[in-house]
Amino acid sequence: MDLSAPLDILVRGPNWVGDVVMATPGLRALRAEFPDARIHLQLRTGLEGLLSACPFVDEVIPVHSYHLGAAALMREGLALRRHSRFELGICIPDSFSSAMLMRLAGSRNIVGYDGGIRAALLHHRVPVPAAWGARKLVARERFVLGLMEAVGCKERGTHLELFTSPGEDHQVETVLRRHGVATNDPLVVLAPGASFGPSKCWPATSYARVGDALMKASVRVVLLGAASEAALTSKVAEAMSQRPIDLAGVLSLAEAKALVRRTSLVICNDAGARHLATAFGVPSTVFMGPTSLAKTNLNLDPVVVLETDHDCRPCYKRNCPIDHRCMTGIDPARVIRLAKTTLGLAS
Repeated sequence: MDLSAPLDILVRGPNWVGDVVMATPGLRALRAEFPDARIHLQLRTGLEGLLSACPFVDEVIPVHSYHLGAAALMREGLALRRHSRFELGICIPDSFSSAMLMRLAGSRNIVGYDGGIRAALLHHRVPVPAAWGARKLVARERFVLGLMEAVGCKERGTHLELFTSPGEDHQVETVLRRHGVATNDPLVVLAPGASFGPSKCWPATSYARVGDALMKASVRVVLLGAASEAALTSKVAEAMSQRPIDLAGVLSLAEAKALVRRTSLVICNDAGARHLATAFGVPSTVFMGPTSLAKTNLNLDPVVVLETDHDCRPCYKRNCPIDHRCMTGIDPARVIRLAKTTLGLAS
């Protein structure tokens, strides 16, 4: 594989917010190794704002064909073929469709992890370390860095990095001012949703107890989520005795990123908001139930992980088939104490 001077590099990025953020150490290494290349990053439609203002990529290309079938995949691949000549393709997801899209786009030297029928679409198959096991239980940062190492990139640290633009920061401050929040007011974000499924979600009533306790201590509380999570944030707000600021569906993803950067503490499930906070060095309290910390065990300095000890976890099921004990067993009183300690408030 001759990668002496790739001019155009196509990277198929992960499909979830947290995984994209955890891919930033790999993207940083790629940019450092190929500073003069034009790096194109494919992301599922709706995720483009995550890497706005990011110096590691030159262009974010939305994947419109995601889960829309073979015909849509074919059309998008052929359109990409006209878009640019990709000397190198790096396929991060293990899916057949991701590798096929790169093939259809005419990518040369497609690199990805070996395994499954999609391996036939790769030009260079990277062996999967046996220590990762069948579930590939390895930190996502290491997972991506392994692919970058295969194309000659040296690790430039495993820390997460995101960036905001002045316009995004200004828009967030404008929205907060409309709700009576001054620039220096302490702010806590509660993010009760998880796109993975309801099994990841701490109960709405528990979030409400935490929100009320913080508002009683004169901390402004913001509920954050996508438009699809508005019903959930409304449920939290309705269970509270004081009205929080509910911004579910109000901010773009890029603006949500800027909001997290500006906040003092994020309280959330094991989902995207956790990784946004970590990328900006914002403390977070994270509830972990059906999933394992093995895939996200790096960059934990600003993170407090709360979990319970049950034989059924990690199950990786999107819906709990029993009583959701892994999440309901996390006591809101403990979360309140931790939050007050982080914020320097009296217990």
